[in-house]
Amino acid sequence: MSASRIDEQKKSVAAAAAAQQSDNIAHALAGAGGGILSMALTYPLVTLSTRAQVESKRAQSSTLDAVRRIVQREGVAGLYSGLESALFGISVTNFVYYYWYEWTRAAFEKAAVRAGRASKKLTTVESMIAGAIAGSATVLITNPIWVINTRMTACKSESDEQGLPGGQAKKKARPSTISTLIELLRQEGPKALFAGVLPALILVINPILQYSIFEQLKNIVERRRRVTPKDAFYLGALGKIMATSITYPYITVKSRMHVASKDGPKESLNGSLKRIIQEEGVVGLYRGIAPKVTQSAITAAFLFAFKDILYDMMVSARGRARAIKK
Repeated sequence: MSASRIDEQKKSVAAAAAAQQSDNIAHALAGAGGGILSMALTYPLVTLSTRAQVESKRAQSSTLDAVRRIVQREGVAGLYSGLESALFGISVTNFVYYYWYEWTRAAFEKAAVRAGRASKKLTTVESMIAGAIAGSATVLITNPIWVINTRMTACKSESDEQGLPGGQAKKKARPSTISTLIELLRQEGPKALFAGVLPALILVINPILQYSIFEQLKNIVERRRRVTPKDAFYLGALGKIMATSITYPYITVKSRMHVASKDGPKESLNGSLKRIIQEEGVVGLYRGIAPKVTQSAITAAFLFAFKDILYDMMVSARGRARAIKK
């Protein structure tokens, strides 16, 4: 083989690798953008679910009662406690997750081509492995962000405990993300940023189930026609409802562990599970599941729809940029 032929092959391989890297980043950016938009739309439901998980004494009330109580106590802004850290967290989480998921997917697709498989579509097992790799990387990188977010979301106004009937309570200024981080590091040290990381790693099964269900349903639809953002909306919602319903007890435990130092002594994963069951029964593991499943389904639905739209926009913009260069 001539030297020029070898050079051409090297350039071709490098170009393919660069194109794949560009596509991975496009998916990651689209996922981050979709996550921000969907989280902003559904954040009040996050607040309601988190409060129900960590404030068990209040979990018996209805969702509407919880909304009224929060608004009376803290104003409408109370429904958006910790939104800034949540938006930052979801953007980083989705960027990391989609980058690693697409990277793993590309590796499996190349292996399928080399093996001469009829279809390079991911199998259920491959989807689960890709989700496990992406989810584990995401948890380790973003857990500190979600610890801070949970602390801010679960924060209660001073007026709730100190206010007298018929009187006006003196409201305490709501802490910012930075002040919450500084206070946490000062009082508990850097280790506190990784509270709940074990149940979070176990909860990697949530996106594994979600994306595996989504991918397999998407493959079924693709056999008949092109998947539209509307299809992605419904498939994403269905996958998330099933995944969240299965893994919800660990979501509750993770939230409790994030605020454990404020509410009492820290516990192990098994210890926390046993205590919740002993004190509140099995139902205690499902506090706030209604708003959580609703929020998760709506967020996932919007995420998949927005992601597809944003990804198509990026691909179109990239194509126009290449055309201009030529």
